[in-house]
Amino acid sequence: MKNILLLILFFLLGAHFVDAQPIRKSSYEMTLRAAREAYATQDHVNALDRYVEAYEEKQDRSLLDTIAFLQFRVRDYRSAERYFARILRRDKENKLNDYRYVYGQLLKMNEKYSEAIDELQKFLATASGDSIRTLTKNAITGAELAQELPPNLKGVTVENAGKSINSKTSEYTPSVSGNGKEVYFTSRGVDDVTYVDLEGDGKDEDGSYAKVFVAMKDDTGWEKPKELGGEVNRQKIHNSNVAVAPDGRTLFFTRAALEGNVLSESKIYYSSGGSESWKGAEEVKGINGDYVAKHPAPGELFGKQVLFFSSNMDGGYGGYDLYYATRLSDGEYDDPVNLGATINGPGDEETPHYREGTLYFSSDGHPGLGGFDIFYSIWDGSSWSAPLNMGRGYNTSVDDYGLTLDKEGYFGMLASNRPGGKSAYGRTCCDDLYQVDIDRVVVDLLVGLFTDAKKPLTGGTVHLVPVQNNKVGDPTSQSTGDDSNVTGFDLELDMPYMVIATHPDYYPDTVQFNTVGVTESTSYEERMYLSPKPVPPPVPEYDTITLEEPIVMENILYDFDDDRIRDEAESDLQYIYELMTEHADMKIELSSHTDKEGNDDYNEDLSQRRAESARRWLVRKGLDRDRIVAKGYGETQPQTVNARNAALHDFLNEGDVLTEEFVNALETEEQQDVADQLNRRTEFKILEGPTTITIQTTRLRKKESTKDSNDRGSMIGAALKGQPVMQFNERLVDFGKVKKGEKRRYTFDFVNTGNADLTIDLISACDCTSFVSDPSGETFKPGEKGKIEFIFDSSEKEESEVIDIDIFLAQNDKNGNPIIEMVQYKFELVK
Repeated sequence: MKNILLLILFFLLGAHFVDAQPIRKSSYEMTLRAAREAYATQDHVNALDRYVEAYEEKQDRSLLDTIAFLQFRVRDYRSAERYFARILRRDKENKLNDYRYVYGQLLKMNEKYSEAIDELQKFLATASGDSIRTLTKNAITGAELAQELPPNLKGVTVENAGKSINSKTSEYTPSVSGNGKEVYFTSRGVDDVTYVDLEGDGKDEDGSYAKVFVAMKDDTGWEKPKELGGEVNRQKIHNSNVAVAPDGRTLFFTRAALEGNVLSESKIYYSSGGSESWKGAEEVKGINGDYVAKHPAPGELFGKQVLFFSSNMDGGYGGYDLYYATRLSDGEYDDPVNLGATINGPGDEETPHYREGTLYFSSDGHPGLGGFDIFYSIWDGSSWSAPLNMGRGYNTSVDDYGLTLDKEGYFGMLASNRPGGKSAYGRTCCDDLYQVDIDRVVVDLLVGLFTDAKKPLTGGTVHLVPVQNNKVGDPTSQSTGDDSNVTGFDLELDMPYMVIATHPDYYPDTVQFNTVGVTESTSYEERMYLSPKPVPPPVPEYDTITLEEPIVMENILYDFDDDRIRDEAESDLQYIYELMTEHADMKIELSSHTDKEGNDDYNEDLSQRRAESARRWLVRKGLDRDRIVAKGYGETQPQTVNARNAALHDFLNEGDVLTEEFVNALETEEQQDVADQLNRRTEFKILEGPTTITIQTTRLRKKESTKDSNDRGSMIGAALKGQPVMQFNERLVDFGKVKKGEKRRYTFDFVNTGNADLTIDLISACDCTSFVSDPSGETFKPGEKGKIEFIFDSSEKEESEVIDIDIFLAQNDKNGNPIIEMVQYKFELVK
């Protein structure tokens, strides 16, 4: 057949390349044979079209698998998702779990992140092999990251470079000159279909091969790109993956060959001279070999010039890894060196770009928002930092790669197949170039706190609150610290702000200002003067309490959704232990109370667990369990304000009852938080024994070092301080009624939601608890999940009980103490 219509679509030569041919109506057998032949030569678009035609004619379900995978390969993600969903719905016996990994990736690339997480977790449950499990875990982490990231990256604008550069086929691997006025890139260079003589060499000379182009930028935008001459663009071979050196005098690129749509050969070349007169290209010595070498990028390491590149040579960590080779002379380099496991993983790492100690690259193996995402890593002179995702704007749910920046770092380009670009086959088949503009204007605020006597005031907190269109945004809070009275903020342009300064012993102060109309970098300074609050009356050292009189223990606090006794609480419990040891006939009630947050059942259950946790502490010290009644009241017994609290908080009066209605009626959120803190309390009262006792009340007052957890956000606070956070799906499981001798099996799932590694040293429980899955000695990175599976044997139990499982971590808290986590299970013994 001659002069067949051939539509060539480029995916990133060496990463994404597609070509397509329309098909003519034929018999089913001929169509299927043509589909198989196209598939065998990896001509995926033609194969897909013919398989679809064959399926439409015969409705042969055996073709669906091939069609689904081909849809994925040509990056028609929406169609591929539908086909994979149909296939998996028929898989009643779960024999196609491997398909679920691709299906999960497709859901992710179509921004259905919750569904993607579910499918990937199902796949992970049965997947074997370290590489695929790592890829799956990273894919799940990336989907979770996508759910948390803001929709836009502040200060960065990413826009399509426009039709003067982008065609309906792909443009990719941009390289911006140092002055930002030129961009080199790869393209087919035409915007329509091309007729090809397939009886000849299979490629025409003026449109079917990738070529290197350059476009100039003036005040009106990008001029029409120009194809580089024969010194760079050799005929009948793909010239691509271009990178211009910072001085503009050396051009690196690859010459490559394809088998179907798959890169079979690629070597790195260079040309010198500059944009006015590029010289004949020569093959780079020392780098190329019997493998694919692509995406060259000049840089510097250890004080020497190097060339970064991507390759699938043996000995790597995944498919394509990033390497560097040290420059020996013009066009000659030392042996390639792998950048190591910090940068390279089980996926593909490609399109490196180095600028002033930072390496930018794309990867489909690190946690990303979609397919290929752009990451960066910082070189400290001896090692690379852990790669970080560049975030939305730079990245989307599909493929984003090839970020390149000019000398100043405020302008750049990247390639992406994100929806909205020009595309000849579906909405995401082809890559466009996108222009990246980074804000230059920097506006900040410096705030100093002073007393009304104009003395520096340390230990305060400043809240920066954006106010736009009469709507108050989320505040950003900064502490001055105990040794300073100054703190600062970075500000957005064209934004009104309210600044609130607070201090525990002073009334707040508020100022307002805005950055509207600011056109150059500006530093604002604000001096804020706070007036002192009245000093509360002194607390009597001793007090006499009687039967049924509740006493608040101010140091017994708990973290959010947690019943574990914190270190600060032990002083209060120790004092109760001493009192009960002194009065051997005394029986007490330990009661726990919550605020209005959460529903009634939840609060009652949480408060009961907290009261029982305090009782267990005392029982472990040797007290008889029967002498202590643990009772959780939830929010049913709101606090009544006493004289001391009324003096501490001027908006409260002695005798006020802090009901939900009362708290909600308070004027400010800060006042409501204070009232909630007062309601969150643990009390004890004498039920039996001495009718009166004298207590040292100062031992039960809140210590200065005690921080109220506020029942919310303490885990976030720990993460901000560089600590691991072990978050469980639940911390208490109720086995219900258990006959003596029966066994129960359960798994506690957890995730490290902090930003530091979590290493489990030891897991301890009673002899009745045996562990099926014990992660002791294992380390969990931030975002990684784990499980603790155990079997409870009731054979030796004589009564109902709550059993603790203590988990000792290798890491310490902010005070240097070992971190100890706890989960529990309870049962009602039936003999």
